[in-house]
Amino acid sequence: MRPALTPSQTVGPFFALGLTPQAGGYALRDLAGPETCGPEAPGQRIRVVGEVLDGDGLAIPDALVEIWQADADGKFPGAGAHPRFQGFARSATTGEGFAFTTVRPGSVGAGHAPHIALIVFMRGLLAHVCTRLYFADDAQANAVDPVFAAVPRERRETLLARLVASDEPPTWRFDIRMQGPGETVFFDI
Repeated sequence: MRPALTPSQTVGPFFALGLTPQAGGYALRDLAGPETCGPEAPGQRIRVVGEVLDGDGLAIPDALVEIWQADADGKFPGAGAHPRFQGFARSATTGEGFAFTTVRPGSVGAGHAPHIALIVFMRGLLAHVCTRLYFADDAQANAVDPVFAAVPRERRETLLARLVASDEPPTWRFDIRMQGPGETVFFDI
């Protein structure tokens, strides 16, 4: 049996209770789940999996990750996206990492590589952090993306998701390292 959450940390660990109660074992309905769309939305279905890691490379078991993205045609909800595409999903790590089911996003405009925006919330973190996931097989598009290009070359690797399983749906791995060697690039927005 997993111990109940307590208010012993500086911030949290109430993310499961407030934002993903089912993942935390609470009998409340989740406001958002780990899927950005229903099966009617067009585009290639993909899974995005990963872990939120601390400075020692150990998985943080109670972080919360949100994703925001465009649909397969590069359109956002409210700006022409397919009506069955909400573009937003939320996943708690709960000791198993995070996992999302979505569609592979399209480019939001000329010169912009397909990407997914991620926001991380976790205990001890007074303000959330924001990053982006780019696809490693989009090297040409990534090279001209203004945000990706603004990141020092030696740190760009931390923004790349890698294909780890090509079955249906293909699975992309993207680990988020909060600090230390190989720390993920976070954006001040």
